[in-house]
Amino acid sequence: MPIRSIPEELNGGHFGAELRRYMLYQHHHCHVTQPLLHEQLREWGIDISVGQVNALLSDANDEFLVEKDQLLVTGLQVSGYITVDDSGARHQGENGYVTQIGNDWFAWFASTGSKSRINFLQLLHAGNITYTLNAHALSYLHEERLPKEALRRLQAHTHTTIGEVACWEEHLDALGIERERHRRIATEGALLGGLIEKGFSLDLAIVSDGAGQFAVLLHALCWVHAERLVHKLIPLNDRHRQDQERVRGEIWELYADLKAYRRNPDPKLAPELTARFDAIFTQRTSFATLNQTLKRLHAHKEELLLVLKRPDIVLHTNGSEGDIRGYVKWRKISGGTRSDLGKRCRDGFASLKKTCRKLGISFWDYLGDRIGRHGNIAPLPEIIRERAASTVP
Repeated sequence: MPIRSIPEELNGGHFGAELRRYMLYQHHHCHVTQPLLHEQLREWGIDISVGQVNALLSDANDEFLVEKDQLLVTGLQVSGYITVDDSGARHQGENGYVTQIGNDWFAWFASTGSKSRINFLQLLHAGNITYTLNAHALSYLHEERLPKEALRRLQAHTHTTIGEVACWEEHLDALGIERERHRRIATEGALLGGLIEKGFSLDLAIVSDGAGQFAVLLHALCWVHAERLVHKLIPLNDRHRQDQERVRGEIWELYADLKAYRRNPDPKLAPELTARFDAIFTQRTSFATLNQTLKRLHAHKEELLLVLKRPDIVLHTNGSEGDIRGYVKWRKISGGTRSDLGKRCRDGFASLKKTCRKLGISFWDYLGDRIGRHGNIAPLPEIIRERAASTVP
């Protein structure tokens, strides 16, 4: 009797492709925890251990994770804007954070131990982090008011490119830059310089909720979060309440007109919309706290009115908040990840699942195609590139 070769989709295991597909779908799409999934399979008569459940969910996923990482690379290359958000994400019993980056074509997640600007810039490097001291980096150092002596030492090494985090830290040590603030600014500038050196588009708009770590390069603010600052104020009397409601009404009316402008851009309307913005956010009311809030928002005029120059961008971060909501639900159900591989898998499949949904692809079909190696569904980055090309005027 001839000896049959083991089907390639088994990946050296003892369970079929359909079972692995079902388990991945249940765990990552339906948020079924490993203990419940193990109990269900045992009740169905499948002789499988807890360790085997974990192995089927975590091992042999390299191809999925490579495709996930390429989502960000391609998304940043072909997009005119991205929206960003972050939330808590526990790992190995420690508090951490998950950052979401995406738009209408893709969603990408990464869990880290920090939510700093350095962390965000490192994520934008899409796994290939480089530190470059070029004109863009030096301009950033000037803007952040790095002291002259530290600036002079860095300027002496212009056009230096370093590809390892540890090597960059050693470089700062060698230059005698020791203070934490100075090292932070230097690192942010070098990461920014590295991004631009590799071709990161200066026209790519980053739309955020106003968190400081995201305010880099061409930055725009979410109008929903801006109005929320006014909405959350607690009035002390009826007059305060009336002023607050009136101002909120004016903000939402301007927001509606900005949405209309985005649909049908007319540069002739921009001065009028700008004047209305100034009138709303520089007015004086009976409510002192409201006045301070409006003044603070007016200081972000360029970020709130970027749509007048770039009508292709969105006015809110609703997409990012919707994407990250599933991650928050998963955190509430299972608490957090325990292994680095488990963290990578959670980030990876969350990215792939959300991207499939945005592209109109069944996640169930996607899993079956990849595990079975059928090749009927093109790589998701290729589909993103095609969608982007089809929307170019």
